[in-house]
Amino acid sequence: MAGTRKLGRASDHRKAMLRGMVTYLLEKGSIETTVTRAKEVRSMAEKMITLGKEDTLHNKRQALAYITKEDVVKKLFDEISPKYKDVNGGYCRIIKTGPRRGDAAEMCIIELV
Repeated sequence: MAGTRKLGRASDHRKAMLRGMVTYLLEKGSIETTVTRAKEVRSMAEKMITLGKEDTLHNKRQALAYITKEDVVKKLFDEISPKYKDVNGGYCRIIKTGPRRGDAAEMCIIELV
């Protein structure tokens, strides 16, 4: 598991939620979520991009075990990771957007740099 934040969820729900959010981030390029969730998503997304830098069968299988869509894994290895081949980390940016209207949770946009 990426970090130690529990996010108010049971462990299986939390892992499924993070897998879905990482998949969607890699698919679309940016998502809007709360700051604490974004920090967890950033951790796992950067690990997936680092996996994609080295195009081996083992790394592809590890990425497929975490990312829920095969076409997103293909995009990760073919398009996203080659952009960062000379960069050592820091692939995601978190931009705070202010409180959410309903419950005043601190919201942000997480995007690929």
